[in-house]
Amino acid sequence: MKDGRVHQSEPGPEQGLTARPVNVGAKGKRDSGPVDVSSPCFDGVQLEPASAMSVTSLLRSAMRVGNRHLNRHWNQQRSLSGADAVNALRPFYFAVHPDFFGQHPREREVNENSLKRLNGYLESLQKPGTRSVKPTKLTFYVRETKEKIEFQQDIIPAGFRTVSFTLQTKDVLSTVMDVLQSCSLSIEHMKELKASTAESSQRASGPGNPFYRPIKWDKTYYSFTGFRDPEQELEQAKRVEPTLSLWLRNNQKTAVNKQNASLPRREELKRLKKELCNTFALEDIRWQRSWGITHRCCQLQSLSRLSQQNPEAVLNLRGHTILFSDQSGMNASGHVMLGTMDVHHQWTKLFERLPSYLGLYRQTESLKERVSHQLGGIQVIHTDRLGSIEEHYGVLKRFHKRLLPRRLTLHPRSLQGLSMSLESDRSSPSLHEMGHFIIPPTCEPSLLQAFLQNRAHEARQRISHRNQLRLEEEEVLLRCLEALALRSLSKEPSVSHTQMIPCCRRLLEERSPLMEGLRVEVSHFYSVMQDGDLCIPWDWKG
Repeated sequence: MKDGRVHQSEPGPEQGLTARPVNVGAKGKRDSGPVDVSSPCFDGVQLEPASAMSVTSLLRSAMRVGNRHLNRHWNQQRSLSGADAVNALRPFYFAVHPDFFGQHPREREVNENSLKRLNGYLESLQKPGTRSVKPTKLTFYVRETKEKIEFQQDIIPAGFRTVSFTLQTKDVLSTVMDVLQSCSLSIEHMKELKASTAESSQRASGPGNPFYRPIKWDKTYYSFTGFRDPEQELEQAKRVEPTLSLWLRNNQKTAVNKQNASLPRREELKRLKKELCNTFALEDIRWQRSWGITHRCCQLQSLSRLSQQNPEAVLNLRGHTILFSDQSGMNASGHVMLGTMDVHHQWTKLFERLPSYLGLYRQTESLKERVSHQLGGIQVIHTDRLGSIEEHYGVLKRFHKRLLPRRLTLHPRSLQGLSMSLESDRSSPSLHEMGHFIIPPTCEPSLLQAFLQNRAHEARQRISHRNQLRLEEEEVLLRCLEALALRSLSKEPSVSHTQMIPCCRRLLEERSPLMEGLRVEVSHFYSVMQDGDLCIPWDWKG
């Protein structure tokens, strides 16, 4: 073999047929030169004379020798046991384990499926004789455990961030490192383990142990023998992800069956919601999370039972919007939040306190007007992450108190049409890409005035661009609904306008008949949810 190529030579009177695999050492030697496999014995494998042996048989024999060394090498590489892997992945499990997503069934289901695929990948790596594992794409919802959360597009209002990555590692240790790094988790606890693993690998390849040098066959070998080229398969797996049409063919029937099975529950949900809204003059009933239909029905039935057992308790709900969420109280928008894990007694206490909550909400709105008047007519908005009305009022009051002693020279209507939000985890003011200002409550008033005035024009341009994108998205979404005959089409909060618009346009070009009558949500991954909703990534492959 020369330059990584298998050469054939015409056998002479004293010459056998030779094949020189590159980088294969004779047994127990560190010689990097070519190995003559024409001798009667090659590393313990008896070979026939060249005159009676086909090229294919010769190459197969040499391949078996290489596999023997390869297995020894993989056993060294995979010295990280399954128990060690579990311990090393503890921070990862803490961030994604389904048990922590009891109130978020959608995210729980996605993480359950991804964990199954990850465990299967790790098991495959630990099986003896396994040379390569098919690359696996995983998507996880990672709980944000830090107190300080930067405002990023990939963080959804629930406090999670979606992480997608493809595993194509060849040993357990590298897989564990890849998972931790992909999820932006600490790998400090892995350094000592990685060092000890490397040391054991060096000892395994020291004197007295067979030296490993892998066989790298020329491409002509695979075309001649018909064997599969593992490098080529790996490259193809990296490039080729499931196309939308292929994924739909494999999952459309499952989605239809689940969707049909959920129809009675959907009708029951619609009936319960209408009945409660009419009975108690509610503005609306909403959900903070993507709970399944069955879960939502149970929540409405629980509220209905409470109204029957204690009808006076729910009288204060009139005119309000109910939001089933993680905690009970009132949010910054004035919606009544009912904690799904709370019992009827806690809900009843909340209903009794609604008049005081309503008074706090009015004080908050009054404070917003005063701040707006001092800052040139800018509108004060809130984000979903801010939580309860108490938190929002406290932040707003501190900010207003800081503004009072200063006489800002802003024209009363100079910033009209612009908006700002107060976020305690910020240290300096910034302008969001969608056009609203993000201001820390402790911002120096003079610095704030200069910042608002200098960036006002840019903010208006971004707002104009945002509004244009929103209209464009609504238009292309309606066209998709009609052209593809979908039951519904929506997107996750973490999917931006600039991602949703091209996604819908490509769906119109694809016009897959398999999507007809389905409920589709544009997300970051493929999945069939428990009620038959179909999730597709916004950057799906055609």
